[in-house]
Amino acid sequence: MSRAFQRIKGSNGLPDDLRNGVVAIGNFDGVHRGHQSVLQRALDIGRAKGEPVLALVFEPHPRSFFRPQEPIFRLTPAPMRATLLEAFGLDGVVELAFTRDVAATEPEDFVSRILVADLGVRDVVTGYDFHFGRARRGDPAFLSAAGVGAGFGVSTVEAFDDEGGGAVSSTRIRSLLSAGEPAEAAALLGYRFTLEAEVGRGKQLGRTLGFPTANMALSDSVDLQHGIYAVRFRRADGSLHDGVASFGRRPTVEEGGAVLLETFLFDFDGDLYGETGRVSFFGFLRPELKFDGLAALTAQMRQDEAEARALLAGVSPLSLLDAKIAFAAR
Repeated sequence: MSRAFQRIKGSNGLPDDLRNGVVAIGNFDGVHRGHQSVLQRALDIGRAKGEPVLALVFEPHPRSFFRPQEPIFRLTPAPMRATLLEAFGLDGVVELAFTRDVAATEPEDFVSRILVADLGVRDVVTGYDFHFGRARRGDPAFLSAAGVGAGFGVSTVEAFDDEGGGAVSSTRIRSLLSAGEPAEAAALLGYRFTLEAEVGRGKQLGRTLGFPTANMALSDSVDLQHGIYAVRFRRADGSLHDGVASFGRRPTVEEGGAVLLETFLFDFDGDLYGETGRVSFFGFLRPELKFDGLAALTAQMRQDEAEARALLAGVSPLSLLDAKIAFAAR
């Protein structure tokens, strides 16, 4: 049965066509290959039984709740995470508000109230290290025992290692992106890292230099290495455009300016202001530099464009998910 993907705030009032199904539980920040192994197990169970498949996630990220003074670099804020979950094949995502009350919920109450009463679960899938409820007392063993009593199945997915034997984790991916290694991060994500934001108006200096850019202001928590990247830009209408992007403070023209993501779209002439666009990162070209004047900057931008065109001409999808995010027909 084909269902339209639904993004649902809170566990109350779940539509009838999404009840009595399979629920994968986790934060799923990044929806990386480790997360995908959990989601795939849920999809396999749901398809075999003809049941809907949901992700149950927490918003905001629990770490942001417990340590608000330490902003976390979210790989996939809620809208982007929902986009990836839909592309992966799920029927919906339930975003449970992570509040003080939720953090203090006894594991027994979480099972009876949220999983059984609100969602009507038939099967639950989690990662091996999943914990929930007050004092993190709930774990896969607790959940399995509770499932026996409440009449739902529980599947636990073991850690997922990459081809080199290293554990795939959101923390490891954040470190790679912070070090300017988007290709290595993509190998762990299973798709090209993608940021989403509204295009705003800048000072339009790029237009005067022959390189008009789509400017996006991002969260201060985005800890991507400052520099120049080969990217693809997806417009609101779904069309894709190759480009080169600068992420940083533009030291040549605006010393100490705010951090911006500025993308020059190749062979494009149009108005993007006010659109919500997505930028997928394929390769790191060079660090952000301060040039001796606009002429030197412009010459380097031409070289950046040539290098980005060459890199993007030779790329291919890493997975079906990557194909859906960054390789759809243009």
